[in-house]
Amino acid sequence: MAQHSILLDKSLAFATRIVKLHKYLIKEKRESIISKQIIRSATSIGANANEAVYGISKADFVAKLQISLKETAETEYWLRLLTLSDYITEAEGNSLLNDCLEIKRILISTLNTAKQNQ
Repeated sequence: MAQHSILLDKSLAFATRIVKLHKYLIKEKRESIISKQIIRSATSIGANANEAVYGISKADFVAKLQISLKETAETEYWLRLLTLSDYITEAEGNSLLNDCLEIKRILISTLNTAKQNQ
């Protein structure tokens, strides 16, 4: 259960950073299309992880975490695009991407353990 709490804490902190990024992109860069996509995918990571904890079965738990994992992949894409198109600096992009990849590793580890225990 401790790993789930790490996942929930890190995904909430990451979502908070993305919300701030969204505000910045809208206000400072006048960018609304990619920012809407990334806020949707990045905040979905933690929302689905939270939902997984209260799943009605082990299969439900795994399914919700797999959705979170898919959302990390989408978020990675948007972060790379924002960096490559110069909406954010390489340093900002790498910092956010590192957080996203750390969450991804936790999700993969948790999913592997959950699947072994099924």
